[in-house]
Amino acid sequence: MASKDTADIGTRERIIIAAAEMVSEDPRARLSVRAVAARAGISTGSLRYHFPTQRELQDTVLQTIYEVVAPDDRIRDRSLPARDRLVGCLRNILAPAGVGQEARDGWAIVFRTFIEPDPTDESDAAYQALWREAQHRVEYWLSVLAEEGVMPAGDPSARARFLMTVVNGLSIERALPAEDSLLAEETATLYLAVDAVLASPPS
Repeated sequence: MASKDTADIGTRERIIIAAAEMVSEDPRARLSVRAVAARAGISTGSLRYHFPTQRELQDTVLQTIYEVVAPDDRIRDRSLPARDRLVGCLRNILAPAGVGQEARDGWAIVFRTFIEPDPTDESDAAYQALWREAQHRVEYWLSVLAEEGVMPAGDPSARARFLMTVVNGLSIERALPAEDSLLAEETATLYLAVDAVLASPPS
């Protein structure tokens, strides 16, 4: 049944909240229509009306989560240099990872969820959805900069994947023993990656 907190909001929003809670409890959650509908306190038909496919539901939920943890409103703030805006957006992806013990705890969850167990269709689909949404957000940031003419036009997918690889590496580095200058070195690495992407020719 829906909680009292969600009683006064729309059905679509109740669905998104219920599914986001399920993902936060289990990153491998496949978000089946029956399970999400039960969590939201609605019928499966009502859920299908708002989200005809499971992938549409999953992508919407992950997009909502990313908008909370990695806001991108500053990518259009032309009072800042393009490289600073893009580095700031990438920092927003890194921020939830924390540093030290917090980062280690986060990567332990990733390991236990997606690496240690034998892969299943559900775990593969959950990870691919997470990666897909992160990739789409970085591609969007790059497309904004391309529209401004501050980076080469063309398909941004290869550049976005490169930046995501750098961000993943930095998030792992946050979990490893490091000197006090870790964040300064991280910033320098992000600027090197961003400068390479902004100057790179179309693929």
